[in-house]
This record gives sequence, structure tokens and C-alpha cells, in this order.
Amino acid sequence: MKAVRFVGANQPLEMHEIPIPEIGERDILVKVKAAGICHSDAYYRAGISPVRPIPLTLGHEVAGVVEKTGSQVTNVQIGDRVCLHYNLTCGDCYHCSTGNDQFCEKVLMLGHYTNGGYAEYISVPARNAIHLPDEIPFEQGATLMCASATSFHALRKSRVKAGETVAIFGAGGLGQSAIQLARAFGAIEVYAVDINEEKLNLAKQYGAIPINGKQVDAVEEIKKLTKGKGVDVAIEMIGLEQTMKQAIRVAGVMGRVVIVGLSSKPIQIDTYNEILGNEVELIGSNDHHLQELPLLVEMARKKILDTSRIVTKTIPLDAEEINQVLDDLEKFSSDVRTVIVPA
Repeated sequence: MKAVRFVGANQPLEMHEIPIPEIGERDILVKVKAAGICHSDAYYRAGISPVRPIPLTLGHEVAGVVEKTGSQVTNVQIGDRVCLHYNLTCGDCYHCSTGNDQFCEKVLMLGHYTNGGYAEYISVPARNAIHLPDEIPFEQGATLMCASATSFHALRKSRVKAGETVAIFGAGGLGQSAIQLARAFGAIEVYAVDINEEKLNLAKQYGAIPINGKQVDAVEEIKKLTKGKGVDVAIEMIGLEQTMKQAIRVAGVMGRVVIVGLSSKPIQIDTYNEILGNEVELIGSNDHHLQELPLLVEMARKKILDTSRIVTKTIPLDAEEINQVLDDLEKFSSDVRTVIVPA
């Protein structure tokens, strides 16, 4: 089968011909119908987050059709439409048994530590398959597995509740989902911060107040709009030192700041003025949980979460085109989400 693979940091991905993966008795083989290209994939290619083993097929946002099942699989059947939870876990350790499976002692992330979805086929444990309703296209189902799921988990971590205000830093694939989910969780006002007018226009359509960080100081603007109070929840989804600092500075009394974006650079914090003085909480949000995904998919099916405008482009399984998308992501291009659709 064809697969587009990582061959080393700061090197272009390459198209390889590799065997169709074998499956165990509790595994399934999925014919890939859609694989999202995430900003994390650009970080992997750039060496910001190490990939192993090498070579490795990237791609952790995957949806497709079950092609083959192991002898002990009972939760899905051949022909089922599925999207895939990207963390392959043991299901038995302390973290798995307490619902924090992203910290499984044996976790392997698709497209990071085991072969992912930039390929014609992928094999995963059957427990990682989430049924994808007919109402949701494969392209949208794929993005639910990372962009939307990560946003969903971050909002749950933030403990946002009805009547609170939220600032989302970054209006890309994660941010657009976060805006909608924050409103669904009861946020009375959502501010979307970005420097791309196209993304901000979409954020406005989803009910956010757009703030262009190129034109105004985002912190001062939000403080002005909130009459100096700041927000109850700030979520940083870009991974830049500047926006992380802004998210902290915009939090009001007893505010919660959730950091989602990946960065290789540390940030400095004014401990008293930014954290202790107002009892601000700084919260890390890492991935998401398997148990969160069925509800998220149902929210998408019922259009509580609209992903129809988040996928802005589809491309074939082609190394040159995929590398170009990763180049654009490194420059923070206007595309919200590009999805690979193998022939």
C-alpha cells in the first residue's frame, strides 16, 4: 500500500510502498477515507516533538471503513464507518482504569509513536474505533478526533459554566471547535483572538467576538470589552510565547487559563500579579479521553458542533502536496483544516 512517511527531522515526508498491516485477534483493519493534517504534524516534521521509530507514517486524525476484524472483535463489523481515537492504550493500567488514558504507561499515539493515517490502510485495536454516523462525512469525522476532541477536553478542564466569559487564542481548527463548544457549555460571551481575518470572520459566524491581534493589543481590547474584569476562562491554542502570556494576563479574578498549544520555549510569569494575586489557575490540557469521543460525535451529529466549515481543503495522498500543507501550517496559513482523501 502507499503511505506518506516521516524520514527524519527537518526533512520532507516521503511516499513509500509498504505492506498492508496485519491485525491481531482484537484489532481491526481500516481502509482510510480521510486523514486530517494537524499543526502537530508540522511540529513533528520540524523536530520540535520527536517521532519514533523512523521511518513512520504520520497522521492521527483518521476516519474510514472497517475492512477486516480480528476473531475477538464484537464492537464493530466489516463495512462500519468509524473514526479512530489516536491514543492506543493498554486499558488495564491505573490511568486507563481511572479514565485518564492519555497517560497510559504503554500509550502509543498514531502518527507519532506508531504508524498513522497518511496511508491507504491502518490497523488499530477495535476499542479505538468510534462509530461514525452517516450524517457526518469522513473528512469531518477525521477532524473530530483531534481538533474538536482536544478542544472538548480543554473546555472540560477549564470547568467553564453557564454565564461565564471565555477567550480563545487561535481561531484555527481547534479554535473554531472551541468557540462553538464554549457556547454549548453556556459561555455568555466568547472572544476569538487571531491575526488572520479569514479565520476571524468564521469565528464571528460561530458567535464569537473577533479580535485581530495585528490591529489591537488583544489583552487591552478584551479588558476594555469586559469593563476591566478580564475573562473567566482563557484557552491558548497556538503555542506561541506571546499568546500564552496574553492568555494569562487576560484572566480575571479566579480565572482559569488552559494551555493547549505546543511550544519548545518556556514562558516567564509574574507570579504574584498574574497568578497569586487573583487566584488564577494555570491548567495544562493534554490530548483527550476515549470516553469523551462518543458524546463529541453525537454533538456533531446533532449540529450542536458544526464542522462543515472547518475542513477548508482536501488533497490526495501525495507527498508533495502534504509537504506544502505542512509548510503553510508553519507559516500559520489561512486554511483552517486540510484533509487527505486517499483515492
